[in-house]
Amino acid sequence: MHTKIAIIGAGSGAFSLSLIRDICLTPSLEGSTVAFMDIDPQRLEAAHTLCRRYADELGFRIHLEKTLHRREALEGASFVINTALAAGHHRLQEGWRIAQNLGYSWGGSFHIMYDEAFWINFYQFRLFESIIEDALEICPQAWHLLVANPVLAGVTYVCRRYPEARLVGLCHGFSEVYHIAKVLGLEREHLTFEIPGVNHFVWCTHLYHKGENVFPLLDRWIESELPRYISEEKRPPIPPKSIDLYRRFGAFPIGDTAHWSGASWPFWYHSDEATQRRWQEDPAEGWNSYFAHVARSAEEIRRAAADPSLRVTQYFPPKVSGEPMVPIIEAIACDIPRVVIGNIQNSGGYVPGIPDDFEVEIPLLVSKRGIQGIHTHGLPSPLLAHILRDRVAPVNLELEAYEKGSRELLLQLILMDPWSRSEEQAQRLLDSILALPYHQEMRDHYR
Repeated sequence: MHTKIAIIGAGSGAFSLSLIRDICLTPSLEGSTVAFMDIDPQRLEAAHTLCRRYADELGFRIHLEKTLHRREALEGASFVINTALAAGHHRLQEGWRIAQNLGYSWGGSFHIMYDEAFWINFYQFRLFESIIEDALEICPQAWHLLVANPVLAGVTYVCRRYPEARLVGLCHGFSEVYHIAKVLGLEREHLTFEIPGVNHFVWCTHLYHKGENVFPLLDRWIESELPRYISEEKRPPIPPKSIDLYRRFGAFPIGDTAHWSGASWPFWYHSDEATQRRWQEDPAEGWNSYFAHVARSAEEIRRAAADPSLRVTQYFPPKVSGEPMVPIIEAIACDIPRVVIGNIQNSGGYVPGIPDDFEVEIPLLVSKRGIQGIHTHGLPSPLLAHILRDRVAPVNLELEAYEKGSRELLLQLILMDPWSRSEEQAQRLLDSILALPYHQEMRDHYR
């Protein structure tokens, strides 16, 4: 069948190659068109070249287009995938250095020491608005798959401002449940689970293998295996911090929820270096390794694109990634109903206690009818309280600051950070971030 998929930010070669690989392994999507769009011509050319070679090596019939113009990519699109980052990693890291010099650190610092920092989110909100507005004009029936961060604030904002848009946010963090199953020696194809929450703050509340509750097996692993790792001073395959949170709340933190990359929530495991060492946590090293990996991957993509003798399928074997984008596209385009994990507005009360106009991450039924939320059993009351305080309240404040262009509300957002000790400290951070030479647009907005 024929369907058109537009990728905004397609210059991310690793992402585009992974997506094309999944499409090439989905026979029902043969003959589709994929439009690659990016503002960087070199990155765009490299990604397009590799993906063309990949499809040719597999003998898969697919039409691949490339353009520097977003509106051209959107023409006739049935699906729009947004993976674009409007402000590069160098801006994020420079802001982090300023914050660290002022006493900020990892540990529950979602709007400062995280890749959803307020000075990055500002440009992402601008980008999301422009893409949605173009698409509503050019391809109003298209489904928007928001992969770029911030998924949490982005889905919340777009669904409030553009209720007519067909939008779902996607994140692969939920797949950590498969890692837990692997550690316990369980087959992933026999798992069923429920992992409700908001993006980057989700908890496995129900986990079954062939109908049997997995949590008693996890409890036995913790009691019998964890002490061995601790006595040998080795990092266990399931992090001690995650295990401790599971013991506290009776639900297991999944994905970025308690991971080093997820603002290293909660604060009390990161209050000082000694505490971090005790819990085998090192978010600074984790982020350094991540940025180095991104740089290496970009260089490998460039080298591979420049070497026509390289078989791309050997470099990137034809194996399904497990990412939800292509399964969603196939489910809608070909009417193959399936359940996926995604992010939508909580308009149906899918996670009890989360505001109806706020984003939630839940199981979704996807088919020709579209994307329908599935109600969950919700979360233990202490976790709901943490979500409302640490995620819902700050995001609502950030969005209000953005919509009003209020510098004062942005200051209040910084004051909500667990590392803010005084108004003077928070004000210095805000002033220093806004003073960076490339933030003129942001300075003009937050008057």
